Amino acid sequence: MPETGDRSTPGRRGAVVAALMLSMALAALDSTIVSTAVPQIVGDLGGFSVFSWLFSGYLLAVTVTLPVYGKLSDTFGRKPVLVVGAALFLLGSVLCACAWNMGALIAFRVVQGLGGGALQGTVQTLAADLYPLEQRPRIQAKLSTVWAVSAVAGPAVGGLFAAYADWRWIFLVNVPVGAVALWLIVRHLHEPARELVKPRVDWAGAVAVFACGGVLLTALVQGGVAWDWLSAPSLALLGTGLVLVAVVVVVERRAAEPIIPGWVWRRRTIASVNLALGALGLLMVAPTVFLPTYAQSVLGLGPVAAGFVLSVWTLSWPVSAALSQHVYRRIGFRDTALLGIGLATLFLLAFPFLPYPGSAWQPALLMLALGAALGLFQLPLIVGVQSTVTWGERGTATASILFCRQTGQTLGASLFGAVANGVLAARLGGADLDSVTRTWGPDGTPAPVRHAVAEAVHAVYFGAATAAALAFAVLLLAPRRFPVLDPSGE
Repeated sequence: MPETGDRSTPGRRGAVVAALMLSMALAALDSTIVSTAVPQIVGDLGGFSVFSWLFSGYLLAVTVTLPVYGKLSDTFGRKPVLVVGAALFLLGSVLCACAWNMGALIAFRVVQGLGGGALQGTVQTLAADLYPLEQRPRIQAKLSTVWAVSAVAGPAVGGLFAAYADWRWIFLVNVPVGAVALWLIVRHLHEPARELVKPRVDWAGAVAVFACGGVLLTALVQGGVAWDWLSAPSLALLGTGLVLVAVVVVVERRAAEPIIPGWVWRRRTIASVNLALGALGLLMVAPTVFLPTYAQSVLGLGPVAAGFVLSVWTLSWPVSAALSQHVYRRIGFRDTALLGIGLATLFLLAFPFLPYPGSAWQPALLMLALGAALGLFQLPLIVGVQSTVTWGERGTATASILFCRQTGQTLGASLFGAVANGVLAARLGGADLDSVTRTWGPDGTPAPVRHAVAEAVHAVYFGAATAAALAFAVLLLAPRRFPVLDPSGE
């Protein structure tokens, strides 16, 4: 059985790649395009107290479905999973545009997330199916560029729709893009013939994984926000989550074809990469969540300029990722990743030592360097792991990587949010943080608050540097040379 898609027809493969890039754009634009329209959405539908679930609900659905879709793509093929995922995402988009209150919108965002999980995991898997090892950095760099463009364009597009049209268009714009992607996939993606065997789907494991992930991630997302960490809701959710972890272990051990097979964690290469990319998700929270606040409150920048300070890392990341093949071909996947995360640790540690209040070019330069370092780190690990498994394991392996990275981001948002709030409360003498945040802004932030925000963000960056150092240490446990099955990828 051939391991990859049809490599003999460049025109057909180009159409499939275009479909993958459009599908990735749908998932990548989603959060950034919605964020700038939140004031208009809340003004129309109400529900300010729960609007954060517009993002949390989508994130939860994406994260907990990744391992399920990964296994399904290994069982039934990539095409049906990608088609179903794109259709679910488009259905969710149309429903979001028709939402009549905040509760309905949150529920429909979860439907979007159910499709988004299939898009993220299956696109990355198909990218490895379509290209041999030596050409995979090319397609991965294209997908990284899609994320970079989306990070820059999303807020602007969302703002334009919110200001000059209606916020509902930020969901309806997905329909033509997704329709083109679906058409290209159905018409041009032809997977190799496979032996006709009756698939054994671990539906009990899928339900258990979904329930366990949903409960634990809800505890992480809402802990310290909707309720205190040691409150009854937090303890109940965490306790239930631990019980469900035991249920997942029992169900998966008994399943003939488990959703999360044991080999994902028994193989040293995949297990160490999963943990390292979980640490990557953790450290990414520092710049993406806290740097815009730092730029506006400490540096006195406006929202557009603050967004630019953050977005510069999306310029260097895909370039570095595309060039990483020249490094890992010489020194290997693991050592290239170690070089990238080692440099990232230094750049994150340098942030707290920037002069106060400083100039915008200083954090922007650090972000440019950080993006380049993380491009050297992430892509070699993804390509390396995908090259150590067969076609029938690639979807599961890729999904496990993305699942760990997403979980790291969720944990990081909760952990670093608690760190920042703790530093702010200590530096401001226990002042009410809600009243303090109303003084933030490029013109009116008082000096004590600026100092407090700077120290809080510095503490977060120290935490991010610690996560980077942890990723470095974990990667030392991986084999120096990944056990690549065949350099050609066949």
